[in-house]
Amino acid sequence: MSKKYDVIVIGGGPGGYPAAIRAAQNGMNVACIDAWENYDGSHAFGGTCLNAGCIPSKALLESSELWHRAEHEFAAHGIGTGKLKLDLAAMQKRKAGIVQQLTGGIGALFKSNKVTGLVGHGKLLAGRKVEFTPKDGGDTQTLEADHVVLASGSAPVELGAVPFDGETIVDSWGALEFESVPKRLGVIGAGVIGLELGSVWSRLGAEVVMLEAMEDFLWMADHDIAKAAQRQFKKQGLDIRLGTKVTGTESGKSGVTLVFEEKGEEQRLEFDKVIVSVGRRPYTEGLLADDTGVELDEKGFVKVDEECRTGVSGIYAVGDCVRGPMLAHKATEEGVMAADLIAGKVAEVNYNAIPSVIYTAPEVAWVGRTEAEVKESGRPYKTGSFQFAANGRAKAMEQTAGLVKMVSASDDDELLGVHIVGPMAGELIGELVLAMEFSASTEDIQRTVHAHPTLSESVHEAALAVDGRAIHAINR
Repeated sequence: MSKKYDVIVIGGGPGGYPAAIRAAQNGMNVACIDAWENYDGSHAFGGTCLNAGCIPSKALLESSELWHRAEHEFAAHGIGTGKLKLDLAAMQKRKAGIVQQLTGGIGALFKSNKVTGLVGHGKLLAGRKVEFTPKDGGDTQTLEADHVVLASGSAPVELGAVPFDGETIVDSWGALEFESVPKRLGVIGAGVIGLELGSVWSRLGAEVVMLEAMEDFLWMADHDIAKAAQRQFKKQGLDIRLGTKVTGTESGKSGVTLVFEEKGEEQRLEFDKVIVSVGRRPYTEGLLADDTGVELDEKGFVKVDEECRTGVSGIYAVGDCVRGPMLAHKATEEGVMAADLIAGKVAEVNYNAIPSVIYTAPEVAWVGRTEAEVKESGRPYKTGSFQFAANGRAKAMEQTAGLVKMVSASDDDELLGVHIVGPMAGELIGELVLAMEFSASTEDIQRTVHAHPTLSESVHEAALAVDGRAIHAINR
């Protein structure tokens, strides 16, 4: 007789494990199946985010930023460091320790919430049954459930012209595991992941060239913010080449030579290491039996509605394997929403108020629509901005690069989008996400007291600037 659960979640990443925890909190008998395998063959819950993405990359970003500041900023603070010594092994050990603490914490959360964690591969069968193949080689089991949540995540896109070899040409995970700083590093793709990884190794001494196929830098961000960010990255030494198409590789003396087209001409550059970061694709291989009735779209995403329901009763799908931005926090909120809907509760995700953050230095963050998107919609609008160079806290931090830009409706003053490049932008954006969640007006932010001296005053001043009322900047 097969084991029966109220809810089975396939996938233990930032979409799957919160779905399992919330379903259990809602009084249900829950199992979460996860097949993640680390380089050493061990298993850990948390998916790409905790094991090979968000968390380890932020740990290295923080370490490399401290190194960079010690090299270039400490003297301005009157701090003499002498000759710096880089211990990359210690840096990597610290990163691994953070990852281990957080992934291990999921097991403790499962235990406290009475979620059954199953290590192995899960495959949806017809009739809300799930085939579970244990990682330890045990017998395959057929489990039954009243509801199933698919949270299989995503995988890096591989370029046919630049195939991964796991040593010289690596994906975003491999880029976090370098044992030495490459002298020359090529990064294919200057999007969120490419910029973060390129920044880490550039700060630690690598000569970084980024090859981006798009003509516009950070095309998904507001133009003014992207322009300001590009200027700062160029100052830091990142060689970002837009409108380039990589066509192949050649074996070099000590690494790999990338062949690419730039402004109609074929170019060649040799690198010690190459990171391919051209996006991610939904990971749905082996997820669905042929007769489940669950549909995939032309790009391989599981088809769902706004409440993450598939076309089959009782089957939900969340996170990177469905439409929308591939963001861990979006996946988490979808997983929680699905679990609450299964329990008969009212739940939704506001897809108009999902923040995006790039954890470079300066950070880049935004929520809502860009000025170009609002203009294209035809809605009358107004904008205001404020430079961090005029912010007292930013000056004290020696981090004055960047600005806050606000886009608001001219008719009813609704906040439509906020875009930030500057120190702690990822933290500052939280206030604006909350404001948009409550349909705040620009005046609401203008009338909200912001502590002095703080970086958040720049948000306040940008809101005031929308109506030409900024106090600490000349109103244009």
